[in-house]
Amino acid sequence: MSGKKEAFQFSYLDLVIALFVAVLITSNIASSAKIVDLKLSVLGINLAFDGGTLLFPVSYVIGDLLTEVYGFRVARRAIWTGFLVLAFSAFFFFVLRVLPAEAAWEGYAGTAAFNAILGGMSSGGIVLSSLSGYLFGSFFNSALHSWLKVLMNGRLLWVRAIGSSIVGELLDSFIFVGVASLLGVFPWVLFKTLVLTNYLVKLTIEIIITPLTYFSVWSLKKAEGLDVYDTGLKYNPFRFN
Repeated sequence: MSGKKEAFQFSYLDLVIALFVAVLITSNIASSAKIVDLKLSVLGINLAFDGGTLLFPVSYVIGDLLTEVYGFRVARRAIWTGFLVLAFSAFFFFVLRVLPAEAAWEGYAGTAAFNAILGGMSSGGIVLSSLSGYLFGSFFNSALHSWLKVLMNGRLLWVRAIGSSIVGELLDSFIFVGVASLLGVFPWVLFKTLVLTNYLVKLTIEIIITPLTYFSVWSLKKAEGLDVYDTGLKYNPFRFN
């Protein structure tokens, strides 16, 4: 079934977009907060990754869900909504960083600790690098998923969900780590390690939760009575609706 509804007629769209934005913000804070080292290596490259890598793949799953059920236009709106909310969060952390610190807090925590953990968010480094990779990766993922759905007449969801992510996640990881390294968030010595690990971990997580993607897509299509095919659509990312 294919169809269009006004936004207020959807039962779960607002909840799905809210979850999408929550995952995006949480993963960006986690990226700035900690780098994890599994003490493993692939091709001689140590598998260390930023904390947000564990959660960020869920945003791609939700992006696939939005594209599969509601179509590229709705997914595009969600992507730009995430962009605006991340920009606001960066501004808030910046204001918080420049405000004067209370003396007791400075003694047991301190500005240095704040800058070490949340410096990427407050200075915009993590946000800018994440948004750069996120915009390129997410839009490519959503557009390719949408195009493959039409091409395959809605069959083999796993092929377009994983296939679009293979390229989208690679773009995201390369651009994210590259921009973050240019801005001094990550040292260049970790570039290959973080790109490879980010990509492999994100893609592996998304593949593992593919059954959840299937169940979520099936449930949401049934609940909304909707299954959009973007036939003849021009995939212009520079629109909000």
